[in-house]
Amino acid sequence: MSVPIVLHFHEVSFSYPHLTVLEDVSFHVHEGEFIALVGPNGSGKTTLLKLILGLEQPKSGTIELLGQNPSKARVQIGYVPQHASYDPSFPISVLEVVKMGMVEARGRQPKERLKEMALEALGQVELAALAERPYSDLSGGQRRRVLVARALASKPGLLILDEPVANMDKESEVRLYATLGKLKGNTTILIVTHDMRMVSSLTDRVFCIDAHKEGKVGRTVVQHMLQDVEGDGNKRVLHDIEIPADQCQYPREADNE
Repeated sequence: MSVPIVLHFHEVSFSYPHLTVLEDVSFHVHEGEFIALVGPNGSGKTTLLKLILGLEQPKSGTIELLGQNPSKARVQIGYVPQHASYDPSFPISVLEVVKMGMVEARGRQPKERLKEMALEALGQVELAALAERPYSDLSGGQRRRVLVARALASKPGLLILDEPVANMDKESEVRLYATLGKLKGNTTILIVTHDMRMVSSLTDRVFCIDAHKEGKVGRTVVQHMLQDVEGDGNKRVLHDIEIPADQCQYPREADNE
């Protein structure tokens, strides 16, 4: 039985004026996969996210998100940014923050149903008991999990987390990954990180933004092998060993039969 493709890049290139960022990028993500996108700062991860979200258009090649152009399908993406600034003096509850993620549902759902959906999302991150608490009272790790709930409230077809454990203490990191572990398989997850060495043990595949050889200026996306690290709870990225092409690149026709 074939697994639907949620995201597909086919020979995508992108340039800013006087700067080629990505060149000939091809990869795809299957429904229910947990993918890590790694690369050093400045490698093009943010540009790749903008292309997925339809905020930028490729110079060449095609991108399909949930079978549509990203600019049309981005409402089906749950996005958790690396930095989410807020005014701690603004009186907003945890529940109200989560309901902000259901813009598309407003007007189509009664208020009580919106509240139920928000509470359900908070339950997924184990914070339903704090629904009426002021958002500013929460710890940094709890706020990050509330943002995950906000992204989940709309039941997205793809959940993207940008540097989700940046500046997070170890306990909060463990709690966040425990939450994501419960979502794995039912939600397609893409985590973006600059940590080139290790990724979560939840990871199915890792995409690394690598520089082209032969002096070319653009970067492409290469899939690397993973190695379990005993007792560490993470996987090591083996950058010197790529996944064979016949194991990671499938014809779209065959996948969609």
